Amino acid sequence: MGNYSYITNRTLQNKAGQEKGRIAILVKKGSSTAEYKYTCPECGDSRQGQQEFRKPIIVKCQKCGLLMKLAKLKSELKKEKKKLRDAA
Repeated sequence: MGNYSYITNRTLQNKAGQEKGRIAILVKKGSSTAEYKYTCPECGDSRQGQQEFRKPIIVKCQKCGLLMKLAKLKSELKKEKKKLRDAA
């Protein structure tokens, strides 16, 4: 991870369940500030900014107000696995 202590780049689903958005977050080593860049899955607005790094990470769309909450990746993978198992 080089100069970063935290990196994530994820797709985001809108309320209809479609993957329409994306968010990338970087935290430099020794810093408590997260740099983010997103495309809102609801309104399509793209922005970048900074905020204090805390988990869970929550970024609010500046255009429509949608809260984009990033759960732990492990939790997301467990939910996906359960969905696939229930669908079978």
